[in-house]
Amino acid sequence: MFDSEFNPKSFNLLDEQLTVSGLEMKAGGAITAAAISAGASLISGIFGSSAASKANKQAKKDREKQIELANRQAGITNRYNKSAAAAERKDYFAARQFQYEMATKQWQYDTNMQDYRYLQDVKAYGKSVENYGQQMLYNNISYQAAKDSQMAAFNETLDAATFEKQDMLVESLQSEAAASMGQAGVSRNKTMQAVAAQQGRNLAVLRATLTSSTEELQRSFMDIALQKYGADMQAKANLMIQPDRLPSIMKPQLGPERTFIEPALVLPAAVPPVQRQSTIAPLIGSIANAGSTLALALKT
Repeated sequence: MFDSEFNPKSFNLLDEQLTVSGLEMKAGGAITAAAISAGASLISGIFGSSAASKANKQAKKDREKQIELANRQAGITNRYNKSAAAAERKDYFAARQFQYEMATKQWQYDTNMQDYRYLQDVKAYGKSVENYGQQMLYNNISYQAAKDSQMAAFNETLDAATFEKQDMLVESLQSEAAASMGQAGVSRNKTMQAVAAQQGRNLAVLRATLTSSTEELQRSFMDIALQKYGADMQAKANLMIQPDRLPSIMKPQLGPERTFIEPALVLPAAVPPVQRQSTIAPLIGSIANAGSTLALALKT
């Protein structure tokens, strides 16, 4: 058995077996490392998925809080707008009623003052008419008194002229009688003519005086009439114009009411949707990484 020849191929086969065994040991270590890396990758993916899930839940809670706050703010704003609109409406109608009542009081006051002034004007006009009547009566009395005075003076002139005429007539008769008794013939005739001429002159002077007195009387009557006319015109000018009652002051009225519009409803502020993180992507990524690591280890 020991005498058999040495076969070099036997040594080659052993070397190959030893080599393969070393390679298998190396391959097993690589696979183990790859498995550990793959496991770590999977664990990382699981943690990443869990973190994404937690982040999504937190984002959802935050969004719900934002929505709640937006709803509260919208409710506060809507209640305020409603209260403000109600207060504005109340103040408007209160001010409107107050202004109407004040306008009514002012109208009543102005109406009373207008009536009072009208009554005062009526009284003043009545007094003016009374004064006018008294002035006209005075003017008539003065006019008549002035005429009577002028007429009395004219009558005195007439009476004096009448007496003078009578005296002239008596004197003429006496002169004629004396002439007829004391003289005769031509001298008598001349004396009679002289007496007649003297009487004619005297009568002419008397007539001229009477004519002048009559004309003076007429001028005096005209002057008196003009004075009365002027006094009457002045009295009429002083007479007040009869007052007329003014039209009634228009009573205040309420105008159209203001149109109120309900405040627009304020909607909650828009809250953007949650930007969700994928919980599968980390797992898929970790599985892909683990598969790649194992595949590479197996190929080696």
